[in-house]
Amino acid sequence: MPHLIIGVMGPGETATAADCANAERVGEAIAEHGWVALTGGRPIGVMEAALRGARRRDGLTIGVLPDTTPDTATPDAGIRIVTGLGEARNFINVLTSDVMCVCGMSAGTASEVALALKVGRPTILIAPAAVSEQFWRPLGGDALYVAATVEEAVQLIERFARRPSIGD
Repeated sequence: MPHLIIGVMGPGETATAADCANAERVGEAIAEHGWVALTGGRPIGVMEAALRGARRRDGLTIGVLPDTTPDTATPDAGIRIVTGLGEARNFINVLTSDVMCVCGMSAGTASEVALALKVGRPTILIAPAAVSEQFWRPLGGDALYVAATVEEAVQLIERFARRPSIGD
């Protein structure tokens, strides 16, 4: 049975302390459940925080890097996928994730959410700003979920994990 891959997306340079705290906690929960944490792999913001949390709990971590070398990865990316695609690597992040968790919002994160919703990937906004929720809610259809806390997000992931089409 394949591993369930949970993408954790969010801002890099503009991530808030709350974004990073949520990402770190969701990374820990991902590892505790035996799932795989996937991010954009850079050593900043939500990417770094989620992988740090997962590694702290001995989880498997994947960083999908925009560059042509693995040298730009956070040390917590156990598997480093070098794409050389720049921001276009966001589509790899989305398609490789069985479920996507979003901690915070930026232009890059918005592109990932849009792509995820376009392909019907379950996407969980964790404690989103009101303006983000208002924007995505009418566009999300059946793929968009909002969780007020990391714990609520984990409950949603557990529900998705029981679906035959997720993780097969």
